[in-house]
Amino acid sequence: MDQNAGRSCSEREAVKFAGIAYHGPSRVEISSSIKYGLLERPRPGNVAVTDLAKRILRPQNPTDEVDGLRQAVLNAPTVADVYKHYRGENVPDDEFFRNALVDTFGLPADKTDEFKAVFFEDLSDAQLIEDVDGKKRILDVARDADIGGTPDETLKKISKGVKIEQGDTCFVMMPFIDPIGGYYKSIYESAIGKAGLKPVRADDEIFATGKIIDQVWSGITAAKVLVAELTGRNPNVFYELGLAHALNKPVVLVSSNQGDVPFDLQHIRVIYYDMRDPFWGEKLIAKVSENIVSALKNPGEALLKRVVV
Repeated sequence: MDQNAGRSCSEREAVKFAGIAYHGPSRVEISSSIKYGLLERPRPGNVAVTDLAKRILRPQNPTDEVDGLRQAVLNAPTVADVYKHYRGENVPDDEFFRNALVDTFGLPADKTDEFKAVFFEDLSDAQLIEDVDGKKRILDVARDADIGGTPDETLKKISKGVKIEQGDTCFVMMPFIDPIGGYYKSIYESAIGKAGLKPVRADDEIFATGKIIDQVWSGITAAKVLVAELTGRNPNVFYELGLAHALNKPVVLVSSNQGDVPFDLQHIRVIYYDMRDPFWGEKLIAKVSENIVSALKNPGEALLKRVVV
């Protein structure tokens, strides 16, 4: 940009300005920059610096550079898809992350290491990842940046190929006492409804008659998928979660802090929310609805891994 004042030029001129030779790797760099939205092609064979790149390179206010880098990440194919899939969650352990890159996102197995290096570098530069108790957590900036469509559009994309029938239920395992108990009406009913299922919680729907344990068992066995709110380590929630795992049911795990998630559950996807975020409620509704559908599409990511002795 300094050498050409940001004007369009040929690809050969662009790499010359960068002080490198025009060969295969430099052409890959140009192609990647276009995918990230940092370069554009005003006409065939020519490239120009985009407004997004100028925002990053010549920031006009303190947030321009980070906001620009975040938008670049969200422009990039596959990188953006993986980010949106795991936003608000810890990055899975290496084995599970590799499997997801291949099975869910279609990466060739021999390219996963290269992708991971690029992915984590991108997120670090854009301040989209942080260390929480030794785990890498991907930040959810859905309300602060264009994440490539509205939450409803993201949910629609995830829902392709998922069959949900009328009357299918999602059983919610959570404390009944406020404040967490109040999230059933304000958060989980909305999220489950958006995913196309009927929300069911023990005290509201099935505790009216009969033995409690029989009713809980019935609710869990009938559910197509379940949600477990782990905040506070409520013993009843963990008892019900144990029943769900014994039945090999997919469960979407949610917590406001990592300390409430037992170690042996941390390989399963967990949604973490931060109530200090003014938009935490709407982010959580969107994320829970997406993870419910994702669990139906790829049950392995929401199942407890069985240990064979």
